[in-house]
Amino acid sequence: ILTGVLDDCFCDIESIDVFNNFKIYPHIQKLTERDYFRYYRVNLNRPCPFWADDSHCSIKDCQVEPCPEVSSTDPQLSTLYSQVANANTDIVDCEQAQDLGAINSTLSNYSKEAFEDWARHDDAQDHFCELDDETSPDADYVDLLLNPERYTGYKGPSAWRVWNSIYEENCFKPRSVYRPLNPLVPPRGKGCSSSLCLEKRVFYRLISGLHSSINIHLCAEYLLAEGWGKSLWGPNVQEFRQRFDPAETKGEGTRRLKNLYFLYLIELRALSKVAPYFDRAFVNLYTGDRQEDQASKELLLQFFNETKAFPMHFDEKSMFAGQKIEAKTLKEEFRLHFKNISRIMDCVGCSKCRLWGKLQTQGLGTALKILFSEKEIKNLPEHSPSKGFQLTRQEIVALLNGFGRLSTSIHQLHSFRALLKEKR
Repeated sequence: ILTGVLDDCFCDIESIDVFNNFKIYPHIQKLTERDYFRYYRVNLNRPCPFWADDSHCSIKDCQVEPCPEVSSTDPQLSTLYSQVANANTDIVDCEQAQDLGAINSTLSNYSKEAFEDWARHDDAQDHFCELDDETSPDADYVDLLLNPERYTGYKGPSAWRVWNSIYEENCFKPRSVYRPLNPLVPPRGKGCSSSLCLEKRVFYRLISGLHSSINIHLCAEYLLAEGWGKSLWGPNVQEFRQRFDPAETKGEGTRRLKNLYFLYLIELRALSKVAPYFDRAFVNLYTGDRQEDQASKELLLQFFNETKAFPMHFDEKSMFAGQKIEAKTLKEEFRLHFKNISRIMDCVGCSKCRLWGKLQTQGLGTALKILFSEKEIKNLPEHSPSKGFQLTRQEIVALLNGFGRLSTSIHQLHSFRALLKEKR
């Protein structure tokens, strides 16, 4: 599907494929199954700040309904089922969205007290993303393994409006570009990222890469058939072609995939840079189980060693090498753009899509925070927390799971290549 050297860096597609599929992908899969990384605290009930809710679903079960609270002694803690349907659909589509977009928030073997204990080990500073209020009664831990990212039936005007807002409000566009970029329609001329300085071109490519990655997940985990109480999920080659085939997208598909690889390199670089933060003895991936915590940290440090071994890392010095004041201004500009994007995710009308959209946006924001903080990371004290650079549990979970999604996308591209060859 895609070969050759990427723009804005000195790395070829084939090297990334081999490195990811044989070294990184198996490792990140194991890591994100650990207890520390599988639970993500999220508020799925925050209202959309940019437009009124446009859901026209007419059946009760498509609305957000809290489940009955269980007793504190019950090991099964059911907190919330969120079921939201796509706007402008009929009842049949709404019923499907109810099933596919619902959040399974059963939390096995944990109590509220355990999660509160986790929170006491979390320090916050310098957030790139708009973090959910973790003390809000609407914020709950979600088991990511019980809520895989896949096709939910969420599409149409509601989904389009979200992506259009992300691109139009947050793309650094030269004034000569009058028409806002529509993410699924090839732009006129060279598009939003032409004639921009490297930093602003990079920002646009990151958003495009994130969009591409999400679309690959939906194509790879598509609802192919529904049987007696069991659904069949798998790759939808036609859907993939519609979004990425050069002929069907007038060449845009190739650019979208290149941006995915570019985003992968940016986050990979951030992971290799942040390793010293976790290498310190007192930094603990705390869950209360000392054996589990130690095993998780050892696995994480092994993963960081893999990321550092990649020979063709993106050189972020070419991005942020301006004057100190200019670099500080750019960092703030990036941070504000990401806060805005994370709030737009509150407008996503499907609970599962909103969950993964918020997580992956926060993961990318955390990666940028790391790349902007190289000096602070180099000066970390060995035996105490740093006021200059800290990561919250939320940021760590989002960073690793967000990168896990990118790694999975590149792995899934390998499968689509094989399927496309079979169909020729």
